[in-house]
Amino acid sequence: MATENRVVLIPDEIISNKIFLIREVKVMLDKDLAELYGVSTGNLNKAVKRNIKRFPEDFMFQLKSEEFEILKFQFGTSSWGGTRSFPYAFTEQGVAMLSGILNSDRAINVNIQIMRIFTRIRQMLTDTLSIKLEIEEIKKKLHNQDKNIEIVFSYLDELITKQEDQIPRKRIGFKNPTMKIELVN
Repeated sequence: MATENRVVLIPDEIISNKIFLIREVKVMLDKDLAELYGVSTGNLNKAVKRNIKRFPEDFMFQLKSEEFEILKFQFGTSSWGGTRSFPYAFTEQGVAMLSGILNSDRAINVNIQIMRIFTRIRQMLTDTLSIKLEIEEIKKKLHNQDKNIEIVFSYLDELITKQEDQIPRKRIGFKNPTMKIELVN
């Protein structure tokens, strides 16, 4: 049986850890994709360059010097394995487009897995956003309740102040039975 027909399963955490946020977009680097697909970075980039029309700027871009330095710092390495040029970053659409130019079974299976992980991440972000919106709604309600409680306490303070400042008045109505009552005709 050929090894090409075996399904490659890479733990989702490994793939998830290779997704970065650069320029406000979730991307994967050419080096990491090549490793996952089981090809060299050079061969991956050659295949991309042969099909460059499939990779507009919103599908793939080359990192700038500052972005590259930040990534190196993030990994805690002083070099990037002898890289002569800055790596390419592939957006979710760029990774999907790679499936059209890399035809090995491994590349197809890994690509499917990567697409599923991107979808899961997007769903988690959507869920997180809805939770944040609900929390903000609760905060607004609590803030309004705080204002209402302050108003109630200010009214109570006013009532207490009015009671303390009142001049005693003559009582009318029922009198104490132990007191003598005089009838006047």
